[in-house]
Amino acid sequence: MKFTIDRSNLLRSLGHVQSVVEKRNTIPILSNVMLKAEKGALSLAATDMDLEINESVSASVGANGATTVPVHTFHDIVRKLPDGSQIEVELDAAGTSMTIKAGRSEFRLSCLPVSDFPEIGSGELPVTFALPAAELRALIDRTRFAMSTEETRFYLNGIYLHATESDGVEVLRAVATDGHRLARFQMPLPEGAEGMPGVIAPRKAVTELRKLIDEAADTVQVSLSEGKIRFSFDHVVLTSKLIDGTFPNYENVIPKDNDKVVEVDPQAFSGAIDRVSTISDGKSRAVQITMQGRTMIVSANSPESGSATEELEIVSNAEMEMRFNARYLLDVTSQIEGDGCQILLGDPGKSAILQDTSDLSALYLVMPLRV
Repeated sequence: MKFTIDRSNLLRSLGHVQSVVEKRNTIPILSNVMLKAEKGALSLAATDMDLEINESVSASVGANGATTVPVHTFHDIVRKLPDGSQIEVELDAAGTSMTIKAGRSEFRLSCLPVSDFPEIGSGELPVTFALPAAELRALIDRTRFAMSTEETRFYLNGIYLHATESDGVEVLRAVATDGHRLARFQMPLPEGAEGMPGVIAPRKAVTELRKLIDEAADTVQVSLSEGKIRFSFDHVVLTSKLIDGTFPNYENVIPKDNDKVVEVDPQAFSGAIDRVSTISDGKSRAVQITMQGRTMIVSANSPESGSATEELEIVSNAEMEMRFNARYLLDVTSQIEGDGCQILLGDPGKSAILQDTSDLSALYLVMPLRV
């Protein structure tokens, strides 16, 4: 194997694949990236056995071949080389070491055989549909903040994707919850997604995908089965195992009779919560929301720090007070891009429903704190 490649192109691709690989591995081959040079391109692949990324980049190939090298070391070498460098890479005849040359710099990395490198991306993925990259970004951004990080409830450690019906219209719906808040986003069901099973895309796959699609072309191809999901775009293919678990019936936790309606400017609401919560202490960062006619009072008290209050103008038919985790409210308000935030309230112990008044495709649920 022998090829020459521009530093910036190689660095970008290595940056993508190395983020999938764990820094510490008990299995040496999982610390490596597989490199395959042929037909004027370099293919890179990395996996942690649950998530696999494949990417190809243009290169001048002198001799076809393949090997695997430690990805983080290779990435660091390329990162530290001068910008604009042409990098020459060559595998020795025995296939046990790879030489990297750029200008007067020369490095030699130990290799492991390609036959040891695992593949998770094979197998049939019968459901295939296309999504505009902008819509996929929105789907992730509107829901991922509510994913759980508790390993004990592993089935909440991702985004639940499924086809369903809403007001007589077929939709693709994404839901995430950690038991304290819930985010739900939906869009018209793409052609080809009609028979898709309900699947839970893991948190790591969601995180890596979101980073990659910032640079994506207009369309992302999604393929899935009951065990795997694959996202293909440009010269990148990301394949992930799905979470093997049952997502809870989220419809049961969305209140159907929250009849108290509050409308508030989301930027003003977010700013007030952020400022007032400076006083809050403890994990909950509790703030109290009090509705009094056309006024909302956001307040916080701390025995150690003091107190804070801020008043906002609202449109409301509610007279009540509730306490919330400030971080949860801020996560929701950061997703509301319109000029109005509608809050639906029931009894003080019931969850609050928040929506963007100009975009009802997303619904957010935040549980109150118990006094």
